[in-house]
Amino acid sequence: MDTILITLAFALIAGLMMSRLAKLVNLPAVTAYLIAGLIIGPFCLGKLGVDGLGFTSLAQVGTLEIISQTALGFIAFAIGNEFRLKDLKVMGRAAITVGILQAVITTLVVDIALVTLHFIFPSIISISSAITLGAIAAATAPAATLMVVRQYKAEGPLTKLLLMVVAIDDAVGLVLFSVSFGIATALETGAISIITVLVEPLIEIGVSVLLGVAAGLLLNWLEVYFHSRSKRLALAVAFVLLTVGISQKTFVVGGVHVGFSLLLVCMLTGTIFCNICETSEELMSRVERWTAPLNMLFFILSGAELNLTVLANPLVIMIGVIYMIFRSVGKIGGAYISCKLEHTSPIIQQHLGITLLPQAGVALGMALTASNLADGTMLRSVILFGVLIYELVGPTLTKWSLTQAGEIKPEGRVSSREVNQPDTKPAPKIK
Repeated sequence: MDTILITLAFALIAGLMMSRLAKLVNLPAVTAYLIAGLIIGPFCLGKLGVDGLGFTSLAQVGTLEIISQTALGFIAFAIGNEFRLKDLKVMGRAAITVGILQAVITTLVVDIALVTLHFIFPSIISISSAITLGAIAAATAPAATLMVVRQYKAEGPLTKLLLMVVAIDDAVGLVLFSVSFGIATALETGAISIITVLVEPLIEIGVSVLLGVAAGLLLNWLEVYFHSRSKRLALAVAFVLLTVGISQKTFVVGGVHVGFSLLLVCMLTGTIFCNICETSEELMSRVERWTAPLNMLFFILSGAELNLTVLANPLVIMIGVIYMIFRSVGKIGGAYISCKLEHTSPIIQQHLGITLLPQAGVALGMALTASNLADGTMLRSVILFGVLIYELVGPTLTKWSLTQAGEIKPEGRVSSREVNQPDTKPAPKIK
């Protein structure tokens, strides 16, 4: 226990110090935390084998998964705050259209590219792995996106639409992956299960929505009995922990596996609560401040989990590069087409796709499930390689796009040690 606490303390300090270095070169704090995780992970400092001085193995990082899951729950809860009725009336339809269409287009683009690669070089990748990778390509990383938005206080129509889309993307990605993985399994085994392909993912979305709505209503009902800010904060934290815990449960009912989507449950809890509680804004801001160290640990642990051994396999790198190129084409092109159909502003059409490139935990979870395929090990390595690149580059691209859209504005010196002073230097021009 003492070693774990020392390791976590060392991880937080490493992340904080790296964020200071990142600020010198105008990199987002998220990227700094990920790099800090890589440095103190099992492939760098962890190789020294000194307890407390970094993570000595991927297994050790895995024992702290509860921290990552909890942080993801709070992140999803915070994203729920973006689905307020006043915003849904303005952007609800566009968010649903873009959320679905860009994910489907991305899957199709990656499918076509990798299936073509299979027909040219059949020994490199199977059709089953190709279509599974196409479905995984649809997944995005809401955590990195939200952290960039928070750090730079991004605000505007692009930011609002972005946060809605990354939340909807989880449900769409779940259905796409279930269908594609079911077809891939059928190609290898010769048998297809309608229950696995369609019924189970739809049930997962349905029960997740029901649980999230119920939790949001119950939180609002109990919140009125507490007037102290600290007790209301404790109640909100308790409900996020509760929903994260329940989301880990799985059941088998009549031969059908029933599970929950953590992101959907926590997001719906936040959405319902924020729309019916008049004082939710103040409480959500307090939760945001309380969870800052937890979110930092989430990205440091994510960086420590990035397996650098995948870089030693040229085949993985080659397929990974093809995967990333066509996923990027699908996300950027899909977002542009869907935004065009919804008649959004030209600025949103041009920049939304780039902000959807980060990819992390959801994709890794899908890849773990898909590792049961014949060449599942290769498939998982490709996703690990993609996540490694997307997580390090994605937050910077998100910041760049939001800045270009005019939704990140330069501010003066901000310090808790002194009164904020306007920045007298002109803002740097981005070419």
